[in-house]
Amino acid sequence: MSFYIQSVEIGGPRPFYLLGPCSLECESFVWEMARSIKAIAENLDVPLIFKASYDKANRTSVTSFRGPGVQEGCRILSEIGRELKLPVVTDVHTAQEAEIAAEYVDLLQVPAFLCRQTDLLEACAKSGRPVNIKKGQFLAPWDTVNIGEKMRAFGCDEFMMCERGTTFGYNNLVVDMRSLYWMKQEGFPVVFDATHAVQKPGGLGGTTGGDSELAPVLASAAMATGSIDGVFMEVHKDPSKALSDGPNQIPLHLLEGVLKRLQSIHQAVQS
Repeated sequence: MSFYIQSVEIGGPRPFYLLGPCSLECESFVWEMARSIKAIAENLDVPLIFKASYDKANRTSVTSFRGPGVQEGCRILSEIGRELKLPVVTDVHTAQEAEIAAEYVDLLQVPAFLCRQTDLLEACAKSGRPVNIKKGQFLAPWDTVNIGEKMRAFGCDEFMMCERGTTFGYNNLVVDMRSLYWMKQEGFPVVFDATHAVQKPGGLGGTTGGDSELAPVLASAAMATGSIDGVFMEVHKDPSKALSDGPNQIPLHLLEGVLKRLQSIHQAVQS
């Protein structure tokens, strides 16, 4: 199964990349990140979908930064997409948000904790937009079959499944690379989320920890399986100052090297 989001082919012979900061911290920041990431992607001829979240609705602490909200966040993303000629994606958390966001963005994303919420899946499926569905940390890879059946029942064939790790004990995630193969065998495009896979949920007490240095390692391993169609990586110009998920984001200055490495691995696998 393959389809297009603007000029980016999903499920085709080339891997695509969902890149951008975790949250839409402010308008000037997200514009800066979009321009910087686009320049790197164009230099490497990497198919890019730009990502940022307007609301981090499942933060560990009630005092944590969340974002500007659906209306303002989607307005900013829409303007970025239009001016920079980039497809854009953001998370949605309710059926109502899916309807609003679909008017502004090119791809809707269902968060992992909400991947089985039937009303949300139905709203995304009927929005007319393709959908990236994060596999819940609590699901086996073959459980995504039921999610796919829901999407098809609601009339949507343009969706993909995204692996982001599985809960392993307390405050820890692991990635079973076999899951990428098993999900690919079900016939839908598969994305690997390299940065959320290295999270340590709640690992810092009031915030989430992570091992960002391992994100490129896991991305490389995922690419080497030959089973993924895309890579999701959150990128920040200074992760130490990020308002969410700093410990697992890729520093912007390292992004080009990471992408080159992934391109080389993909070429080796294809040959």
